[in-house]
Amino acid sequence: MRGALSQISTNSIRIPIFFQFISKTPTTQHNLHWFCSQLHQNKPINVINSQNSLSQSANSYISLLKQCTDQKSLTQAKRIHLHMIEFGFPYLSLGNKLIDTYLKCGSIDHAQKVFDEMPQRHIVAWNSMISSYIRLRRSKEGLRLYEKMLPEGIIADQFTFSSVFKAFSDLGLLYEGRRAHGRLIVLGLEVTNVFIGSALVDMYAKFGKLRDARSVLDQIFEKDVVLVTALIVGYTQNGEDGEAIEVFGNMVHEGIKANEFTFASVLIACGNLRELSKGKLIHGVIIKSGFESVTASQTSLLSMYSKCGLVEDCLKVFDQFSNPNLVTWTAVIAGLVHNGREESALLMFCQMIRNSINPNAFTISTALRACSSLAMFEQGKQIHAHITKTGLDSDRFSGSALVDMYGKCGSIGMARLVFDSLVELDLVSINSMIYGYAQNGYGHEAITLFDQMRNLKLEPNDATFISILSACSNAGLIKEGHQIFSTISNNPNKEPTKDHYACMVDLLGRAGRLEEAEQLISQVKNPDIVMWRTLLSACRIHGNVEMAKRAAKNVLELEPEDDGTYILLSNIYALTGNWNEVIKMKASMREMRLKKDPAMSWVEVDREIHTFMAGDCSHPRATEIYEELERLIEKIKDLGYVPDTRFVLQDLDEMEKEKSLYYHSEKLAISFGLLSSVSSVGKTASIRIFKNLRVCGDCHSWIKFVSIVAGREIIARDAKRFHHFRDGYCSCGDYW
Repeated sequence: MRGALSQISTNSIRIPIFFQFISKTPTTQHNLHWFCSQLHQNKPINVINSQNSLSQSANSYISLLKQCTDQKSLTQAKRIHLHMIEFGFPYLSLGNKLIDTYLKCGSIDHAQKVFDEMPQRHIVAWNSMISSYIRLRRSKEGLRLYEKMLPEGIIADQFTFSSVFKAFSDLGLLYEGRRAHGRLIVLGLEVTNVFIGSALVDMYAKFGKLRDARSVLDQIFEKDVVLVTALIVGYTQNGEDGEAIEVFGNMVHEGIKANEFTFASVLIACGNLRELSKGKLIHGVIIKSGFESVTASQTSLLSMYSKCGLVEDCLKVFDQFSNPNLVTWTAVIAGLVHNGREESALLMFCQMIRNSINPNAFTISTALRACSSLAMFEQGKQIHAHITKTGLDSDRFSGSALVDMYGKCGSIGMARLVFDSLVELDLVSINSMIYGYAQNGYGHEAITLFDQMRNLKLEPNDATFISILSACSNAGLIKEGHQIFSTISNNPNKEPTKDHYACMVDLLGRAGRLEEAEQLISQVKNPDIVMWRTLLSACRIHGNVEMAKRAAKNVLELEPEDDGTYILLSNIYALTGNWNEVIKMKASMREMRLKKDPAMSWVEVDREIHTFMAGDCSHPRATEIYEELERLIEKIKDLGYVPDTRFVLQDLDEMEKEKSLYYHSEKLAISFGLLSSVSSVGKTASIRIFKNLRVCGDCHSWIKFVSIVAGREIIARDAKRFHHFRDGYCSCGDYW
């Protein structure tokens, strides 16, 4: 044996003489280094036979183990443990101290070995092991130890229960959690103890059992901030934001000082409810309490202001951060996207990366949502490259966001490639793919994917049905749409929502089955404005004035100042040549101070958005754009293009009508796209344009001809769907 010891007697204890040295030296750190050097050099150490020396040795070992704990030195702790064993010191007498040292040095497995060898284990050792397993998210192992306590005659105490309640919530074991609550009561431990109460409130809140959580809190006479905050967080996470604000008010009234987590949670509740006035009051309390510079409070403040629509206040809070972290950057980016400031959000995203802050999956999906809203295809592709570079391409949130982005940018092939590369398919990714198919007119492909959900054992939700019904509507698949709608109607556990009915009205209305669509609306109790407006749009397509009047009447009864209804009805009158009614409608709109949103089209060139309105001359290259437009018109006229003046909604002579058609916003955007792409990406890349309103019939015909003379694919997204123009044909089959 290393460091051989002389045997004194059977009852003697072998004590290393180095402890005498330890007691005379000034620093424990010196002792630890000296001891480890002796052990490393394999030098023998003499022993003495003395009970006093045994006690002195134990104290010295404790001192050395404390030094290991302070230095987080697992290696030295194992050496001291080994020395205890080799030189015969009864190390199990220091079992609790060894377990504590190993745990604090990050080795729960070494602690478990010591625990297993101890003949008698104090409740302190049990609690240390159980709480450590649960803290390390090894909750199952922690609960296994908890279940062994009772058979071994160990009675759980308040520290045990405070740990295991967290484990039950982590593992979703509500029944077992309730049973432990019952055992706690049987053991006579007071639930009124704030320590146990906080753990119980947190557990019940995470299970969504907020009545139980509130009942526990009400039993506790002396509440503290941890307890009350646990309930506030529970209410916020379960969508009961009003209750969260009420509990916070009671907390302030009872004189309990909030901490940063309390403020963060109650501000989230204010943001969700758009309670700006209460949010501002809490902001004042935060400043008064000195928490304004705390990251959690600041992040929740900027989220609250963004949800309430105060973007500038949100940015002011953000500017107060000296070193914003990932959570803060993500919050401000999400706030900008939420408020329709997508371009600013993308600039923030780029600035974040320049500041060496690596985005996570949620940041990425938020940035991609901004690209989707603006249909910024090139920017989206760059973010895709960043995702691949950082290894986030296997993340399902990033993957679903990519599918959504490519679908909304009209690149359904890329959307499918990303979709097929996903390791795990879930409802979000499938819904994104079905929606992409719907928007791009791939009705049959959407139905095939919808049918495959059964094989994947995924249950369609309301969003799935809206997407698949939209796919049927855009592709004119009336029979298939009826069948899918029937599966909802005939499901005893589900009933069609008003959005589902609106999709069916759109499907029937576009197909010209207006009477069926109106009859379907009559079956709905309290039909909403969306259904009637959808029917009104269908009446515009098919020129049914009488039904349009009935639909418009129902819309205006629900929302008297709905400007879209006046515009649609005016357009229907214009299409049918009823100019007197058009004049009356416009007079009514002027009297009510209603304004028509101008038609706008935009195109992305070199990662910059260029926006056009009809007859727009404000662009720096306007002269070149109009020259290119005139050149295109001359060429396509030779191919047989004739302006369709039926789509001019003004009472003009025929020549003026033709001229007004020439300068529609989508024609200007396409001309600029063709002009710019020659120098930037060559003559083969697709041209992508986007319009805020439905593309008119004349422009639809014009773009088909342009796709021939330019030899390019032109992808146009209007308010309803995508149109892919190639070689004189459109993917919609002239059905939109």
